Amino acid sequence: MALWLLRAARKRHRWAPPADLSSLFPFSSPRQNPNKPFTGPRELGAPIPPRRHPRSWPPRPPTLLDGLPRSLSLASIYGASGSTPEDGGPRSPDGEAGTAAPPSWVDAYLPVSVRPYALLARLDKPIGTWLLAWPCGWSITLAATPGNLPDIKMLALFGCGAVLLRGAGCTVNDLLDRDIDIKVERTKYRPIACGVLTPFRGLCFLGFQLLLGLGILLQLNNYSRILGASSLLLVFSYPLMKRLTFWPQAYLGLTFNWGALLGWAAVKESLDPAIVLPMYGAGVCWTLVYDTIYAHQDKEDDQKVGVKSTALRFGSSTKYWITGFGIACISNLALSGYNAELAWPFYPFLVAAAGQLGWQILTVDLSNRADCNRKFVSNKWFGALVFSGILFGRLAS
Repeated sequence: MALWLLRAARKRHRWAPPADLSSLFPFSSPRQNPNKPFTGPRELGAPIPPRRHPRSWPPRPPTLLDGLPRSLSLASIYGASGSTPEDGGPRSPDGEAGTAAPPSWVDAYLPVSVRPYALLARLDKPIGTWLLAWPCGWSITLAATPGNLPDIKMLALFGCGAVLLRGAGCTVNDLLDRDIDIKVERTKYRPIACGVLTPFRGLCFLGFQLLLGLGILLQLNNYSRILGASSLLLVFSYPLMKRLTFWPQAYLGLTFNWGALLGWAAVKESLDPAIVLPMYGAGVCWTLVYDTIYAHQDKEDDQKVGVKSTALRFGSSTKYWITGFGIACISNLALSGYNAELAWPFYPFLVAAAGQLGWQILTVDLSNRADCNRKFVSNKWFGALVFSGILFGRLAS
């Protein structure tokens, strides 16, 4: 009896399929509802949507680099020119827009949170540090005792100081020029200009660099401390010169070659005008050569934003001007070496340096950004040749 009642209950609740299955599956085929667009994921011929990767949990905290273009290399954020890998920008060999430069050591080895500060200090482009350090090395070596090597500790201190002072100068420049940098192709991805760093963070980083620089300055004698501190006036005022005069490169020469005075003072605790002033003048003329070549990369943008430079001042006569500055540079170096009684090895090296400088002037294509940058970067070898000449000339004297 119980078995019969169970079978009867199953028959009563058995499901009977409807005659028209479309009432259950109205979207099983696009032909069932021709007047309504099909929204299901399996429509005939429709691509299967890509699988979405699950979001990580907990969510990644935002970083300073969020919001930058995905295709932008970190090394190009702080491009000084945008012409070559050394100068950090997406340029092809003819100077036109092209593929981005390969990432630098900053991208490869530094943490993400530190990279914008390294780029702000131009640590990915050591050429500026070389140009600042060479006059210091010249002067320290020239002040060495005849027949002896220069003070290695002093060279190391000035080398570290060149890194810090160059970084501080670049930070000041970017803080004051952030309204201009965003309008110039070469500089629009600098950390402060593109918003990766706020001006307040830039100021904090500037204070950190100056504090480290003060630690190095305190290692020197009192005469050198006063002389070194006075250079900060030039460092902080240089970025304003491009708004006031067509000769900011000359002002940069006064700033970048202050080490020619400071290096001698750090060793001798005094200045010998007959030796250090010609060397300082040579450095200023050298800066006018390489920075005028460098400024030709930006001459179109400078005209648009109203920035002045010797590249605009000299125009088509640039090579005549920088030839004159090159001759003055070599002449002053020769005079300084003669007054310092350097031995004969100094002069062959000086001739080689003159040849390197002449090669730059004669072969540079001022209408090609990439070539201007290559010639600019090659000045580290000019500085090395002069340093070698002073070193061997002092050892042989």
